[in-house]
Amino acid sequence: MIRGSALLALNGDPKWEAKIDELMAAVDAFVPRPDRAIDKPFLMPIEDIFSISGAGTVVTGRIERGKVKVGEDTEIVGFRETRKTVVTGVEMFKKQLDEGLAGDNAGLLLPGIPRRLSALVQRPSRPSHRSFRVDSGDVLKQE
Repeated sequence: MIRGSALLALNGDPKWEAKIDELMAAVDAFVPRPDRAIDKPFLMPIEDIFSISGAGTVVTGRIERGKVKVGEDTEIVGFRETRKTVVTGVEMFKKQLDEGLAGDNAGLLLPGIPRRLSALVQRPSRPSHRSFRVDSGDVLKQE
């Protein structure tokens, strides 16, 4: 059991700041780090899209696998033709980053992109399909 006061630590009391550090060290020792699939090709399903005039479009979502760096080429797959673009910025919780890793909830700045998107990928990755064929059969009530 680690006793502490978050309020006193926020107010700058060194005794309680040390207790918070001790608490976080105990949490880090107890909670294992999750494995991140950064060795696989980049994939980020797009959850939301924001247009910023003069800068481009920011797409947000959770990076499912891989990593993306500022200046890297990516492809937009989904509703329309596959389109190539360059990531000009990576941001997470109002901080500019050099790269985004699998598991991060990030916003990526893409110049000159329309608002209707579904996912970002890097090649080689899974190809997208806009049409498919289905064979079906009817089942009677007696069956």
